[in-house]
Amino acid sequence: MPKKVVIISYYWPPAGGPGVQRWLKFVKYLRDFDIEPVLYVPKNPSYPIVDETFSSEIPDDITILKQSIFEPYSLATIFSKKKTKKISKGIIAKEKQTFIEKLLLYIRGNFFIPDARKYWIQPSVKFLKKYLSEEHIDTIITTGPPHSLHMIGLGLKAELDIKWLADFRDPWTTIGYHSELKLTEKSQQKHKVLEASVLQTADVIVTTSFTTKEEFSAITTQPIEVITNGFDVEQYEQKSLSEKFSISHIGSLLSERNPEILWTVLADLVQEHTDFAKDFQLQFAGVVSDRIKRMIQKVGLDDYTVYHGYISHKKALELQRTSQVLLLIEIDAEKTKGIIAGKIFEYMAAERPIIGLGPKDADISKIIKETNTGSYFLYTEKEQLKAQILTYYNLYKQHQLKTSPIGLQKYSRKALTKRLADLLHTLV
Repeated sequence: MPKKVVIISYYWPPAGGPGVQRWLKFVKYLRDFDIEPVLYVPKNPSYPIVDETFSSEIPDDITILKQSIFEPYSLATIFSKKKTKKISKGIIAKEKQTFIEKLLLYIRGNFFIPDARKYWIQPSVKFLKKYLSEEHIDTIITTGPPHSLHMIGLGLKAELDIKWLADFRDPWTTIGYHSELKLTEKSQQKHKVLEASVLQTADVIVTTSFTTKEEFSAITTQPIEVITNGFDVEQYEQKSLSEKFSISHIGSLLSERNPEILWTVLADLVQEHTDFAKDFQLQFAGVVSDRIKRMIQKVGLDDYTVYHGYISHKKALELQRTSQVLLLIEIDAEKTKGIIAGKIFEYMAAERPIIGLGPKDADISKIIKETNTGSYFLYTEKEQLKAQILTYYNLYKQHQLKTSPIGLQKYSRKALTKRLADLLHTLV
C-alpha cells in the first residue's frame, strides 16, 4: 500500500515561475515510487505570475485540499499596486527607492514575520490536525519560501506524532533580499529564532544547494539532504537553431544581477568584428530591470537586443533549445554562491553552451564544470570571457557549436523524485 504524504505548498498551478515547478514535478512522479501525495494549497492566493500551462501536468485523480488564505498584499495595493506586486515577486530596487517602497519594505519586514502569509499558519494547523488524524497520515512536507509554511509544520509537529520533512527551495535568513527588508534588530532576531526552531525540529531537512546545507549544519544536528532542482525528460517538437548568434537569458534579471563586464565585452565584440555585429542577437525572456536596460543602451547594444517579456514555461523551453548560447547570471556576492537557479538544469538538458557569471566557488560553477555544459567566469575575468564568446562564435560560424554533457541523468526530475521517495520511506 502506498505511503500517504501531505505536501503543504503555497505555490501550485496556475502559479507561474520557478517556485511552482519543483513540487509539481515531484508530485508528477511520486506514485512511481510508492508514495501517494496529497496537496494542501491556498484557495485564493495572490500569485505575482500565472502560467496556465502548468495545470496540464497535475495528475487527474490526485487529492488537493484547499483553504482560504488572507494576504495583506491585497491591502497594501491601496498605497501602490505596482510597487506591491514587485515586492511580492521579490523585486527590490536598491537605488532611488520611493517613500512608498521604503514604507512597504519596512512593514513587510517587521510586521509580517516570517512573511506576509503568516495568517495562514493557525487556520492550516487546525484544519490539517483534524485531516491527518482522520486519514491516519503520519508524514508531512513543508516547502518554502514562503517560510511561514514551515511554521505550519512546526505547529503540527507539536500537536501530533508525525514525521516532518522541511524543504528549503531557498535559504531563510541568508537569502539575498533578506538584508533589504529594513529589519530592526529585534525582527532579525525573531527570524533567526524561528529558523532555528524549524531546523532543529523537522525530522529531516532538504535543501537545493550544497552551500545552504553547510549553512544549516551550523544551526542543527538534524539530517540534511541536498536534492537539487532538475529537468523533465519530455518530448518536444524539434525546432531549428536560431540563424542569429543568439545569446539568451531566461528568467528575471534584477538590478543587482547586472554583469557590466558582459555587456562591455559584447559591445567590444560588436565594434571590433563586422561579422559578429551582423550575426549577433541578445535575448531576454522575463522581467529585466530598468537599470540593466539603461546599461545595455549605454554600451550601444540596444539595436541588437530583443526583450520578450514574461513567456510561458513551454515557450521558455523552446527558446532555450533554439538559442545558440544561454546566459546564467548571479549576483557577484558571497551570499549568492549557494544559489542554484532551477533553469540551469533545463539549460543543460537543452544542450546549448552555458555562459555562467557569478561569485567565486559558486555551486553553479561546480555543476557546469562537472557536467561539461559550458563555461563559468568571475566578474573580473573580462579577457577570458571575451575569448570564450569569440570561440563560441567561431564554432557557430562553422555550424559546430554544441555541448557534450556528462552525467545529466541524475538531474532528471524522475531520478530526483526517487531520491525524495527513498528519503520519505525512511521516515517511519
